Amino acid sequence: MPAFVSQRTQKTFRASVVTIDSPDELPIRWPQFLLLFAVLPLFGEVFHYLKVLPPMWALSKAFPILTLPLCFFAMKDGPAPRGSRQILLSLLYLFLVPSFTAVFAFQQNFFLGLTAQVKLLPILYFFSVTGFLRLLKPTSSEIAKGFLYWGLVLFVVLILLWIFVPQSVYEVLHKAGDAPMFSHDSRGNRIRMPFLFGTIGIFYCFRRFFAEKKVWWLLGTIAGFAAVMGLIRMRAAVLGLSMVFAINTLRFSKPKTRILILALLPFAAAALLSVPYVASTFDTGSQAGFDIRRGTIEGAIAFLGNDPLRWLIGVGTITPLDPMGLIRYFNHSFFLADITWLGITFEFGLIGAVLLLMIPVRGLWESRYVRDSRQGAFLGSLQDYLIYSILISTGYPLTMAPGEFAMILAIMVHESARYGANDPRFRYP
Repeated sequence: MPAFVSQRTQKTFRASVVTIDSPDELPIRWPQFLLLFAVLPLFGEVFHYLKVLPPMWALSKAFPILTLPLCFFAMKDGPAPRGSRQILLSLLYLFLVPSFTAVFAFQQNFFLGLTAQVKLLPILYFFSVTGFLRLLKPTSSEIAKGFLYWGLVLFVVLILLWIFVPQSVYEVLHKAGDAPMFSHDSRGNRIRMPFLFGTIGIFYCFRRFFAEKKVWWLLGTIAGFAAVMGLIRMRAAVLGLSMVFAINTLRFSKPKTRILILALLPFAAAALLSVPYVASTFDTGSQAGFDIRRGTIEGAIAFLGNDPLRWLIGVGTITPLDPMGLIRYFNHSFFLADITWLGITFEFGLIGAVLLLMIPVRGLWESRYVRDSRQGAFLGSLQDYLIYSILISTGYPLTMAPGEFAMILAIMVHESARYGANDPRFRYP
């Protein structure tokens, strides 16, 4: 029988068919799921900056060390996960080189300088999450539901805080560099809540809406965006969500529809920027806090000077154990996080900046087989979060929560290795 005849008679696999690992259909194995659900916010650094919850804050800080034994399981049932070499080399550079350069730039002891890189320890989650997944063997369903249920929990908690927290709790005056959970400034009342799972949930709803055209997925997207815009009031988050929405709308629309969308985008951008606090992103006045940021920029550039080596490998920074920190050298409020990529270049050099950027980029590379489909909606939302993080990195540096990217990269590598690039349960047309 000719080959084309036999192929025509064979049953074909359709991406819309629910597979054995569809994250929406498999029954939950409760012991495995509850354990996964318990550790996800710690791997996602949800409590990493919530000093209002001291026990969880301390546990989150110690969690990269506490979960180190899980790294030994990363090689369980198979070879080392893809990307291991990249993460190891990146960690070695990001820990050792800045600590060495700080010896000359700030006359700081090398071993004391290592403590300045503690913020990068969550990158180790790439190995501990991989080991945890290989040990627990959760299904795609359980991983997806863990993320999405946490997104729902955070959304509900955010609404309850907004309703019940009294106005007296919102701090009006706080010291420079501090970021209280509840504050009141020119943007109004703000609730600073880590929203990793909530943001992924928003992207998931948006993808499901395009895949199924059901109104409740659109309502979920709108509700999530409204919570970020009206309660969290983080300018970078609002702009980042909007940009990812625009990218995915263009990706998933028909060619003729794209022309209409492109024509409407300037009006949508104008409407977004009509919101005063969003428009203040581009404000260079003192009310927007740009004067402190400008002083930090000028001080960092002057300190790096005309030495190409300093720009290439950085000058390190001061240990957090020093109460004066960099203020001793710059005589004013000097916060590297405020100047994002310039701050990363100051501390780690251009080489270190590229190495940090390549972690979420590697996650995008591993997600290259994700397509718009029912199963792919969750993996696609992880991909969207990596794009979102890169887009907002000019306002929210990648060094703030590197564990997020390490965890997402570990999940991408785990899922693609489990199914393989050509498995129809993972790759969709």
